[in-house]
Amino acid sequence: ALPYLLKFTELITFAMKTHVDSLKLQVDGCSLLLEIFSQALEQDVVIALDENVTRSLLDIVRIHSGNEELLSLICTLLMMISASEVAADNLRKAGVIPDLLSILRNFLHNEKICLSCCGALWSLAVSENNVDQVLLKSAVPVTSAVLQEHLQNGTVTESACSALWALSLQGCLTENEYEPTTVLLLGALRKTPERPVLVKNACLALASLVRLSEIPALRFITDSKGSGINLIKDAYHLHFDDPEVVESICMLINEMVQYDDVVLDMLSQQMEELLSEIKSCFPSK
Repeated sequence: ALPYLLKFTELITFAMKTHVDSLKLQVDGCSLLLEIFSQALEQDVVIALDENVTRSLLDIVRIHSGNEELLSLICTLLMMISASEVAADNLRKAGVIPDLLSILRNFLHNEKICLSCCGALWSLAVSENNVDQVLLKSAVPVTSAVLQEHLQNGTVTESACSALWALSLQGCLTENEYEPTTVLLLGALRKTPERPVLVKNACLALASLVRLSEIPALRFITDSKGSGINLIKDAYHLHFDDPEVVESICMLINEMVQYDDVVLDMLSQQMEELLSEIKSCFPSK
């Protein structure tokens, strides 16, 4: 089935490229490609499009940069495509990151676009291949703006948190961004603590920040809206039966204990009781 799917996608993108000015054909073509990729994902088949196809899609993005409906479809498609490391590499070579950031800046209000672009950014940033650091650094304020704009939307927030985590892992945040990013991630935890994926992504992003500097660690325990210690306690009690969430909380705690002032605060808030509880439930943690 894979050779057939690849051939079909190539034919569709060829038709789209041949009639690039036809908006209806672009929308219909992207809709067909989304159906193909959705079916492939349901069957655990990853379609790695070649460089010519990915470049064609980006050419269409640039020609129709003002059409929100088409961009929404293409951004969803780019998120799906970037799940393949080969395709992600092709997208990077074609210069997709500036396009994603431009789309986010222009359509920050669009939840679907923000969800897809942040998902694609995550895939591009976590790849083993080194990405242009200057480009990724420019993604930090845009991704933070998405998180701030869509704090009420748990799905978009999950995606933005994962993108910030990947950007942090790549060392893309400046020292001036540590504190405001920590505040945003705490806000996400505070707004929708019942979402396990959000809690996991936010804790992983926070752990990555705390690993880099004491600044986010101190802000974590002195935030004006309440200590982050209480947030992770509450998060644990909501998701104590989810090993992935518990592991992300443990990773965050493990990074925090490298700072003496933070340890004193944790002790004053009986954090050792939580750690004992986690140890009894998950001996391997």
